[in-house]
Amino acid sequence: MSTTDGLVIIERLNDVSRYTRIALRQFPKHEKFILGQEIRESILTIRRLTVRALKRYYKKTTLEDMDIEIEVLRHLIRDAVNLEYVDLRRYEEWSRLVNEVGKILGAWLKNVKRHEK
Repeated sequence: MSTTDGLVIIERLNDVSRYTRIALRQFPKHEKFILGQEIRESILTIRRLTVRALKRYYKKTTLEDMDIEIEVLRHLIRDAVNLEYVDLRRYEEWSRLVNEVGKILGAWLKNVKRHEK
């Protein structure tokens, strides 16, 4: 993945972060500081792993960690829906944005694995 491709995933993460801030406004006050904070921390972790992967020569382990953290984020978002903090329309948009990041990451990971062989 080139630097410009790395910028694409960072831009998509910015979109996820922006939308997350909007979605978290609907959370009850007590959950903004519990589940909301866990969601924000998960996104921050994904951002850190993205930067780390862009800087490292051997990227596979970092990308796999990033893939795991994206799955954790998906579960946290589903928890918010199951607790009815977010409506289905907002959930669909939020999931679409996270899935875009997942697709970009999947392509990046596939490319790294191909170059290993």
